[in-house]
Amino acid sequence: MKSNLLKLTLSSLAENVGIARMLIASVGAQLDLSLNDIEELKVAVSEAVSNAIIHGYANDTDRLVDLIIEHNSESLKIIVKDEGCGIADVEQAMQPAFSTDPERMGLGFVFMQSFMDDLQVESAVNQGTTVTMIKRLDKIQPSTH
Repeated sequence: MKSNLLKLTLSSLAENVGIARMLIASVGAQLDLSLNDIEELKVAVSEAVSNAIIHGYANDTDRLVDLIIEHNSESLKIIVKDEGCGIADVEQAMQPAFSTDPERMGLGFVFMQSFMDDLQVESAVNQGTTVTMIKRLDKIQPSTH
């Protein structure tokens, strides 16, 4: 089964979250997903990229975030990787309302889990984090626009 692969490396700037959102929206449109499905993809991607910038790099703008998108007729896989501070306790970080920043709601992983069919988070302290999100396309009804 042939896959289409896109890889975008972003500077760890907050404004690049919008670029990531536009890219996943374009991919979703090419896959003929509904507007609702595209909105959910945009939220999941923006949460993952924002986490890398805000938490992984503590807003250090001289770092890089990789966004890898791979899709075929059955699934859409989105990987967001950073080489930041990592997550000491992934299970705790994925709990609703958990945040290391009191200014934040701590719902990023909750959104990713609810909008995607599979979410995997691999992280090591001082080595970075890889978030892998999968959306099954074979169970989504095509858009009727």
